[in-house]
Parts: sequence; structure tokens; C-alpha cells
Amino acid sequence: MKNKNITFMTQAAMIAAIYVVLTYVFAPFSFGEIQVRISEALTILPVFTPAAIPGLFVGCLIGNILGGAILPDIIFGSIATLIGAFFTYQLRDKNQFLAPLPPMLANTIIVPFVLRYGYGVALPIPFMMLTVGVGEVLSCGVLGMILYYALKKYRNIVFKPANGENAF
Repeated sequence: MKNKNITFMTQAAMIAAIYVVLTYVFAPFSFGEIQVRISEALTILPVFTPAAIPGLFVGCLIGNILGGAILPDIIFGSIATLIGAFFTYQLRDKNQFLAPLPPMLANTIIVPFVLRYGYGVALPIPFMMLTVGVGEVLSCGVLGMILYYALKKYRNIVFKPANGENAF
């Protein structure tokens, strides 16, 4: 049991660290009313391991803090990623093409309100839903599915729990 907990925490920490680095390195694309957050491609990882749920949440939280986001963005942007990760995990045994949908929807709905009421962006909320949604389709849908297929054949090696049981 102890090894399983260590493996879970290690996976979560590594996912968080990768999310932070990708968000910070690609900061010019990661923030604003038109954004393609490359790190959101990682929201496909709950298909492989439940450790991705807290890992993505913590990574988004730290990435937003280091990226200079305001408090509502830090809180609600991170919650959007948490919601997306949780529901991606719920869809792990369903159609693989549905897996990127929860983070795309969560961010498309939540982020425009943060932009409007947190940052005071004067664009119409439906327009910002469109711009954020397009960015999410690119990051979660396109890049996330590329990551999915790259990891799929290595899932039993990369995400193997310490005690040899199935990761799910």
C-alpha cells in the first residue's frame, strides 16, 4: 500500500511539474482572451492514471501563480482544469475521442467569465467562449490526442503502479 501511495504522489508531482514548465515556457500563448495553453494537452493523462487529476490541478494552480495571473484566474482557472481532469478520468473506459471533451468544455465555459469579471476584458462572453474554445480544441483535442496515441502503446510501462496492479 505504501509503494502505491508513493507511486501515485510521484506521478502527480511529475505531471504537475511538466504542466508548470509547459505553461511557463509557453506563457505568451498560455494567457489572454486568445490562448492555446500547450500544457492543457496533459489533460488527456487521467485516461492513463488517476494521479493526473491532482497533478493537473496543482500544476495549473502553480502555473497560473508563476504566470502572474490574478486571484480569480488562479482559483477558477485551476478549478476548470480540475473539473476537466476529473471527468476525463470518468470517461477513461468509454470512447477515447470523448476524453478531451471535459477540459475543453470546462475551460470554454469558465475562462471567459474570468477574463470578463477578473481582467475586465470588454469582449462579449460568447466571443471569448469561441476564442478560448478554439484554443482548447487545439491544445486538448489535437495536441492531447497526439499525446494519447504516443503514450497508449507505453501505458503499462509508463503508468505501471509499484505493486504491479492495474493503474485503474
